[in-house]
Amino acid sequence: MNIFERFEKIDRRFIFLLVALAVLIPLVLKVTMKIPVSSPVVSAFNAVDTLPRGTNILISVDYDPASMPELQPMYKSFLYQCFEKGIKPVMIVQWPLGLPLSINTMQEVANQYNKDAKAEGKDTVVYGRDYVNIGYRPGGVALVVGIGKEIRDYFESDYEGTPLDSLPMMKDIHNYDNFALLVALEAGSMGDIYVQYANARFGLKIILGMTAVSAPDAYPYLQAHQIIGLLGGLQGAAEYETLMKRPAYATMGMTAQSWVHVLIVLFILIGNIGYFISRKKKRS
Repeated sequence: MNIFERFEKIDRRFIFLLVALAVLIPLVLKVTMKIPVSSPVVSAFNAVDTLPRGTNILISVDYDPASMPELQPMYKSFLYQCFEKGIKPVMIVQWPLGLPLSINTMQEVANQYNKDAKAEGKDTVVYGRDYVNIGYRPGGVALVVGIGKEIRDYFESDYEGTPLDSLPMMKDIHNYDNFALLVALEAGSMGDIYVQYANARFGLKIILGMTAVSAPDAYPYLQAHQIIGLLGGLQGAAEYETLMKRPAYATMGMTAQSWVHVLIVLFILIGNIGYFISRKKKRS
């Protein structure tokens, strides 16, 4: 029995073990790889990076735990970039299950940034002064249009119940005119609603971060200049981490994904070679 015939009879549990190792090793050992960066991601990064200090931006966190692996790394990168550049983000949530993800990640990134800032002798960020999370309200289209007139018609307080007017950062924020752009992290159709109303009606600049399966549908918006940047799936998140020079979960995830793809291709090649050799032997 030659080596290819042995591969044909290999125990499937061994294959599962190899796939598991290909996933775990990059994540546990934090192995990274070079990530090529696409122009839509560069455009998104530059749009945020060139904003003056003190500028307000809106970040809409519209995903749940199922799409968190793709969109959460984007959220972390955008938040850290805001803190680093002195930009003031206001978080809003259109998905109920996105609220705890929005809050926990905001606190995690703020704590990490403050730790880094203290080590480097920089100013730390403070909730209510440098960033705010106004939480979740139902409404969909009505809410998106309503914020264009007055944000307090829908959000009287932040996620903790603190009145907006008692938060120093929110005193002069009333509608889209007070935001330089919107970063919409979308697992569903809210991205379309933002483009159709917040951009088309109120002229708000938009960056979309979307799951990989949804991102292709957003390219017409990019080509029509209705959005100024686009991040698609884990790849887009890894590209943004590359531009931030802070490789993290998305970059390691792309490494694991690439290793598994290579492994699967090898299995396919070996299986096909073994098949043709076996067929040739049977014919002879």
